[in-house]
Amino acid sequence: MTDILDTMAYGPAPEVPDEALAWLAAHGRFGHFCNGAFTTAGPCVACVNPATGSVLAEVSQAGTAEVAAVTAAARAAAPGWAAVSDHARAMALMALARALRKRQRFFALLTALDTGTPIRDAFENDLPGAIRQLTYHAGRAETRESDFPGRVPLGVVGLVLPGDLPLPMLVSHLAPALAAGATVVVKPSEHSPLSALAFAELCAEVKLPPGVVNVITGDDTTGVALAAADLDAIAFAGSAEAGRSLRAALAGSDRALSLSLRSPGLHIVFADADLDAAVEGVVEGVWRRTGPFPPAGARLLVAEAALGCFTEKLVARLGRLRAGDPLDHGSDLGALLHPGRRDRVEAFLAAAVVAGATCVRPEMALPAAGAFCAPALLLGTEPANPCYGAEIPGPVATLTSFRTPAEAVELANSARSGLSATIWSENITLAHDIAAQLVAGVIALNTAPLADAAVPSGGMRESGAARLGGRAGLSSFLRPAPVPACPEPANAPASAGETSPKALDKAVTAARKAAGWAEKSTAARTEALYAVAETLAARAGALADRLAASGHDRAEAAQSVALAFRVAALTDREAGTGSAARAQMLTLTLNAPWGVIGIACPAAQPLLGLVALVLPAIALGNRVVALPATALPLADLTALFHDAGLPAGVVTLLPGPRADLAQALARHDDVAALWYAGNVTGAAEVTRESSGNLKALWCPTERDWSAQSLADTLEAAAQIKTVWIPYGA
Repeated sequence: MTDILDTMAYGPAPEVPDEALAWLAAHGRFGHFCNGAFTTAGPCVACVNPATGSVLAEVSQAGTAEVAAVTAAARAAAPGWAAVSDHARAMALMALARALRKRQRFFALLTALDTGTPIRDAFENDLPGAIRQLTYHAGRAETRESDFPGRVPLGVVGLVLPGDLPLPMLVSHLAPALAAGATVVVKPSEHSPLSALAFAELCAEVKLPPGVVNVITGDDTTGVALAAADLDAIAFAGSAEAGRSLRAALAGSDRALSLSLRSPGLHIVFADADLDAAVEGVVEGVWRRTGPFPPAGARLLVAEAALGCFTEKLVARLGRLRAGDPLDHGSDLGALLHPGRRDRVEAFLAAAVVAGATCVRPEMALPAAGAFCAPALLLGTEPANPCYGAEIPGPVATLTSFRTPAEAVELANSARSGLSATIWSENITLAHDIAAQLVAGVIALNTAPLADAAVPSGGMRESGAARLGGRAGLSSFLRPAPVPACPEPANAPASAGETSPKALDKAVTAARKAAGWAEKSTAARTEALYAVAETLAARAGALADRLAASGHDRAEAAQSVALAFRVAALTDREAGTGSAARAQMLTLTLNAPWGVIGIACPAAQPLLGLVALVLPAIALGNRVVALPATALPLADLTALFHDAGLPAGVVTLLPGPRADLAQALARHDDVAALWYAGNVTGAAEVTRESSGNLKALWCPTERDWSAQSLADTLEAAAQIKTVWIPYGA
């Protein structure tokens, strides 16, 4: 005791995993969970403890037949689960929350054995977060019908999940899906399937109707088979590379796709920051796996004035981390998910050093067995270094210096991803200014990355557009009631004229330069949209004559006028919200514009379709490059927006073949989102063409725009940006 008090060294505090090991031994070989029960195990692969290399269990490798059986069970259960009352679904989620709370220790042990996550993190973060998801979405289920009038469940949803944070990622997707009334087929990672299988058993224990939750195990070939199965939607969480492949594979199908993609976190440390707090927050967010997203490394941007002191403090703090047995409460770092990941991290570090970075790693005794990896800090990583902004599946951060706030923003937004960011500064004005300029889905001020079931979380750009949590999370598992069809003409005429690639680039550049439109107040945008509506009303008679002359319904002009006034009226109501999701922590949930939206307008309703798409887009602060498929003279439409007083670049109309131009906009990296309202074939083409840059995509094909919900269009016109702000002492 005297020695311990002198050194203040950690003593061992191991958990005995007997409960989890007994459960694994009782099952031995796992089949798939289908229709409320486990199937007989087929061909199996070993599930290995990454900390020891020992085999924990064997799980079945699903083929096409097994995938078909599981999706058939979910399909059969879908009508019954959708017809269950909202209250009954809420009670089912509460029952799951109670059951999970009773078995917290078991699931924490299983997580540590299956993934190498330190058990302290499982106890303090994973399990409380999962329980919170279930209880929150029970409340959302109770009020679903009143919160989302006219919306219906998606149907059968496939959940393809990553190996990191398996239980939190499972429940954060599963809870809103069940609350919405969808049935699910879960495909966990082949490296950590045990939490999903144990949770499936929990679903049976609380008597969830058979077929509502199904779990199928296997490797990437199983994922490919699931992507081709009878599903209504797929929610995928994982790497950006896999997300691109999945989007391309689903092109032409009518299945919805939601992508939550890994990307490095971001920390910006200004010279006036509390450096001790910043160091601790960086360690928590990067090396302790306590954030809301699976680890993918991090970028640290540090002001030159604080660079030396911050680096010294951070390196010293890394040296005090303990890597070891995940079952020991004193371990800060456990094992990586599998040895292949450790090898990738080491190869990445070697390549970064060759490219000019300096690798700093604390000396620590790592266990001889298992996929353990010492934390690493790469100093001097400039944007030209290949490691800058790369996804790193391990305990690694890159550090880059900056001189001015403007340079910090430029460096931060230079990456194609935008998942989460933390700003460290004692100057609240500076912190808010930087937060407004960052392209990231979740931003925290002076705190480690946070998450709560009531607050939307998700990324921007190539981090995927999916949102989990809050109203937006539930909305993604619902779909609008069907809109009457309005088929595209067989030979829709292109608008007169041609647009060269150079002219298209010029139009996109002009739209980007009109960024001041997003900075206008909602009051100013409302006035501008009323001016557009009044100008449209003044010319409605002439436009009706032109529509009739080209074979379209004269009534389309009056419908367009009415819709324009309604958009103007709703513009002021599409602001963000604030709430206190946690004690002494405020959250702002903002409807942020995408930026430049490319819009391929419908040919069946040339005026109404253009108004129904372009005006909601600019109402939320976006700038639009639109492709009218119309018999109306393009000059008349351009003059309409000009005479209404819209600033240059806010709306640009391009003539020429819609399909070719839409594909060019899909490939254009400076176009943040694309809406395609043509036919199904054209939608498939733009989906494939946008797989490389993963821009946000909405394809409302061949519908009657007089019946389209304006609320749904306005929802598609914004991406949610969440800001966490400390509040109180």
